[in-house]
Amino acid sequence: MENDAEEIANTGLDGLSTFSSLSIESRRSQMTDQPPSDRFKSEMPQIPGVSGPGSRATTAPNPAVKLVLGLLAVLLVVFLGARWALRPKHAAPQSVEQQPQIEVPSPAPDPSTLLPHATDADPGIASVAEMAKPWSSKEFFIRNRLSGENISGLLVRLPTGSPSQSTGYWAFAQKAPFGDCQLEYVTDLSKLRNDYGFRAARHPMVGNPCSRTVYDPLKLSNLPGSVWARGAIVQGSDLRPPLGIEIKVEGKKILAVRAE
Repeated sequence: MENDAEEIANTGLDGLSTFSSLSIESRRSQMTDQPPSDRFKSEMPQIPGVSGPGSRATTAPNPAVKLVLGLLAVLLVVFLGARWALRPKHAAPQSVEQQPQIEVPSPAPDPSTLLPHATDADPGIASVAEMAKPWSSKEFFIRNRLSGENISGLLVRLPTGSPSQSTGYWAFAQKAPFGDCQLEYVTDLSKLRNDYGFRAARHPMVGNPCSRTVYDPLKLSNLPGSVWARGAIVQGSDLRPPLGIEIKVEGKKILAVRAE
């Protein structure tokens, strides 16, 4: 009886041993079939209600979401660009060089500075060549030795006399001997007839526009003291001819030496 029980026990042990060895061999075969990297991965614990990694559903991206995001990006770019374009622009201050320059016209030169001024050191007022034509004239200034005043004078080339001699010229002060009127050299014979009423004009004359007195450059007048002065009065109420200016000719230059 005991032998039977022992035999049964031995048989059971042999069966368990056989089952255990089969189970180990099965696991070994499974491990040899897995890649080396998967052999040492620990298995995640199975939690009820939670799916494993392999059971995650892969959801495809929605095209509508991409479209909306693209439109939002475009709108943002347009908005920022519009704000940048409409921003207030500060005008840069113009530099000194870029500021418009207002041109102020320079004052016209004094005509008197363009005329010759006869002095003791330089008495020349004209050349013989420029006074070659009869009845030609030229204005000039000469300093009065007594008053220091610059006197405006006029040089006239007479149709008589040699151009190389002082007798071929007449120079006189343009201010009337009495009063403040300026004498004028009138070459327009019609002006002498109409403005001065002098009908006998045959050549240029000197006139006083204030008194309508006419002086003849070709005639001499005898002044008190037996002094002869050119420019005899042929019409008018003035008391004497114009104040004369002494002229000399040296070479090709005409000099104004002294005022009366």
